[in-house]
Amino acid sequence: MENQRNISEFILLGLSYDQNIQIFCFALFLTCYVALLVGNLLILISIRCSPLYHQPMYYFLSQLSFMDVCFTSCVTPKFIGDLLVKKKTISYGNCMLQVFAMHFFGMVEVLILTVMAFDRYVAICKPLHYMIIMNRTKCHFLVLAAWVGGAAHSFPQFSIAILLPFCGPNEIDHYFCDIFPLLKVACTDTYIIGVLVLANSGVVTLVVFMVLFVSYVVILFTLRHHSTEGRRKALSTCGSHITVIVIFFGPAIFSYLRPPTIFPEDKVLALFYTIIAPMFNPLIYTLRNTEMKYAMRKVWCPS
Repeated sequence: MENQRNISEFILLGLSYDQNIQIFCFALFLTCYVALLVGNLLILISIRCSPLYHQPMYYFLSQLSFMDVCFTSCVTPKFIGDLLVKKKTISYGNCMLQVFAMHFFGMVEVLILTVMAFDRYVAICKPLHYMIIMNRTKCHFLVLAAWVGGAAHSFPQFSIAILLPFCGPNEIDHYFCDIFPLLKVACTDTYIIGVLVLANSGVVTLVVFMVLFVSYVVILFTLRHHSTEGRRKALSTCGSHITVIVIFFGPAIFSYLRPPTIFPEDKVLALFYTIIAPMFNPLIYTLRNTEMKYAMRKVWCPS
């Protein structure tokens, strides 16, 4: 592939051309982003400043909240600002950086969700060995492995994007830079590249989703032998995890597990895993969690 580049910036077409719709979206998604930041930072600080931080489940939850903030901040501030301007541009360098950061933080988040499922599996299926299996050293190792996995996923995506030749139209039919929209405007045959991207993003996401699905089936099967109170508490925690997984993975699988084509629905679906899911994570994990609500009261409303 010849690495030629005759453009210095891309034009993002955004969600809509209608000015009224853009103003409405600005107010809506600015509110969502503020709620996302406040909610996730509230959880992160509450866990770090309470004894819950020493429990593996809440340690991983604090890591998830941190990833939510990093992941959505790669896209959302730029997206919100673009809603107020007529011409939405992004420099070539920032576009490549956005591709790398989106896939890095996104994959780290996917792997942390997997680690959280493993934590619940050990807690419910092997309760007597839980503290041995999920000791602090192994928790740190699992989080480090998630970061390494994120890098292993994102560097190939970044390498593909940065080697693409761009010599013609520079309009990207999306509100952020991603690999499929970039393939559409590259001036080369992208069939083989599209297959590689599908394998690196779509197949990996599907495999992780299937692993999570099977793990929760095993967990729910094991719960038959627990007491009523134990089942209620475990189902409350697992229900939160399953809700997050469905909201995050459903749109992501549809977006990446297919040939490299662009559909109008892609931009709407992307909102789910870039803004909506990270915004709802704090609510999902706290509304039915007594320990989390108690820790938040102790940190923020000390008597």
